[in-house]
This record gives sequence, structure tokens and C-alpha cells, in this order.
Amino acid sequence: MKKEEIHWGDWHRVLFGNTPAEFLVEVLIRTVIIYLFLLVTLRLMGKRMGGQLTISELAVMLTLGAIVSVPMQIPDKGILQGVLVLFCAFVFQRGITYLSIKKHSIELLTNGKESLLVKNGVIITDQLIKTKISREQMLAILRNNGIYNLGEVQRVYLEACGIFSIFKYKKAKPGLRLTPLSDEVTSMVFDEQKEIRVCKQCGQTAEPGKDVRKACNNCGAQDWGNAVLLLS
Repeated sequence: MKKEEIHWGDWHRVLFGNTPAEFLVEVLIRTVIIYLFLLVTLRLMGKRMGGQLTISELAVMLTLGAIVSVPMQIPDKGILQGVLVLFCAFVFQRGITYLSIKKHSIELLTNGKESLLVKNGVIITDQLIKTKISREQMLAILRNNGIYNLGEVQRVYLEACGIFSIFKYKKAKPGLRLTPLSDEVTSMVFDEQKEIRVCKQCGQTAEPGKDVRKACNNCGAQDWGNAVLLLS
């Protein structure tokens, strides 16, 4: 559109664009048809498309969003073109899923693999950096699952689909307190284990006789505190 064709007060262009007002009815019809084809396509792709998505599934969903917008809104583009591209996206997604089932290497290439974030009550800081998850995000996930002492946690995995899998010890060990010291909730009473020192950044327990003025051998921090147990 040329610059001189744009001017204030051209409300027809602002509201309807360069198409006649009647085109809105056609947009409605196009939207209904494409929407129905999109529902059918998602249904054929399987239940996973409505759940927690993997990387490849998310890429397909974003592609579908780009596909359906063109045949719904642009008058010189036909609906059948959009339907054809929807079909191509369906075939591509099904093909990737089939190859992933047949070959584990393809699944790892397209979806990635799980990452171990917490091991034996200690946060693996290198993995947090690789997965781009902050320490506070990790602690928030644990608190949201009713965990207030890092010593309760045996393993935390970040799955390839983006969800967290948390495995707890049957009996909690002394570890890092996960609630703020300013939290005065009376229902949670912590028993300080003054003889056990833990790193306040990752939960690593200091070896007996270790000079806590030195840096943590897991995360490099020099901030130590007493381990705690949550009393019921």
C-alpha cells in the first residue's frame, strides 16, 4: 500500500481493510470451515497434542497456527490450500512419531532427553544452567509439591516434555530448608541439626571436619548454614 493512500478518517480501511464489508461474512465461513478441519487434524494426531507437548509437537502446533490464519483472512487465498497444508503437517507429525518409535536416536534428536536436577538432596547446579532453570524456580517447584526440606528429595528429573518428576525418600534426611527464614507459619516446625552444615545454595552437606569458610565443592558458594528436619 502506498504512503499517500494512508490518511486519517479513512474508517472503511481501518475497520474492513481494502476489502468490501461483505468479505466479513466470507471470513466467518472460512473460519468455521478451517476450524473444523483443524479439530479433525488434531484429533487424528492423537491425545498427546492436547496434553503436555514435546518439542516436536510444540513445533507442529505453532505451524498449525501459522497455517490456519492465511486461508481464513486473505481473500485471494483459497481454503483448499490451507486444508492441503494441514494435511501435510499431519503427515509430517505422524511420520516423526513413527520414526521416533522405531529409532531411539531420532526420538532423542527431536525431543531431547530427561535432565537430572536434584540428586540425593543436592541441587546439580550445572544441570540448572544447561536447562536454563533458575535456583528459585527449582525451589518453587519443590515447595509447590509440599517439600520444605531438600533432604526429603532423592531425585528430581526434568522430563523431555517439560514436566518435573520428583522422587522422595521414605524417611527424610537433614538438609537445606526451602522456606524463607522470615516465614513464621506455625504449622511448620524445623529442628536444626547444628552438627550438620549444608550449603545454602545447593544443599551439599559439608564433610565432617570441613572448614566451612571454604567454597562448596558442588556449586562454589561460600554460604553455609545448619541442616534442618521438618517435624510433623
